[in-house]
Amino acid sequence: MKKRIEVIESYIEQEHLYLAAQPFEAEIQEIRDAAQMITDSDNLSFIYIIDVNDQFVYVSVPEKNWSHLKEALDREYGVYLKLNNHTLQLESFLDELRYLIENIEGNANYGEKMVSAVEEIFLAREDES
Repeated sequence: MKKRIEVIESYIEQEHLYLAAQPFEAEIQEIRDAAQMITDSDNLSFIYIIDVNDQFVYVSVPEKNWSHLKEALDREYGVYLKLNNHTLQLESFLDELRYLIENIEGNANYGEKMVSAVEEIFLAREDES
């Protein structure tokens, strides 16, 4: 089973988006960007994958943080994960997010709630139902 941690706070500072995650339970020897994003439609989250101590860790970015994601996307800000006492640049975050948004738009495979939320926040569409 993959380890999952949640972003508990997001903020923009000096043209960078920071995602502050809940603490990682083990001491971090090595942390790397795995440069991949998936979705968790049931929990309305984007999941960015990182490698911590040679173990894949899912970083969940729930809907409450999406307005900051949208701003970072629109303004091409760098995205950084703050995990314990580490700050990791997520170099592929915006590209991965763009790709998923394009795939989610109008795609019922992601579930109605996910499609509606993504379209409303990232594509400025109101729910038309």
